[in-house]
Amino acid sequence: MKKFYIASGLQNKDMVRFVSQRLKEQGFIHTYDWTQNERVETFEELREIGQKEKNAVLESDFLIVLLPGGKGTHIEFGIELGHGKKIYLYTPDNSADNFETTSTFYHLSEVEKCFGSIEELLEKVLLSADILQ
Repeated sequence: MKKFYIASGLQNKDMVRFVSQRLKEQGFIHTYDWTQNERVETFEELREIGQKEKNAVLESDFLIVLLPGGKGTHIEFGIELGHGKKIYLYTPDNSADNFETTSTFYHLSEVEKCFGSIEELLEKVLLSADILQ
């Protein structure tokens, strides 16, 4: 079954959990749920979490990016992109296509931009996964 990782910011923690749960209900495997982490207080804890996140991104078959992201979101995006894997880039509006604030990397062939409701994102991911299997 397909494995996924979700990159986003702490402000989207509930949305990350929702998307993860819905995909797991469909048989997908979440490689690492960073939303379960408690507040860290040492550099050693940061390093351990960073290693787990890196491993999870590398293990995943695809990445979902829920914008706005946090400090690590675009690093995780870059790791996945560098390995040629599929990325679903989600914003509720079309801000990823705002020419003044977009990134060149958002427009590469590995990236599928998703706008609208979170349900529309899930439909797109599930449809793509069916096609790829």
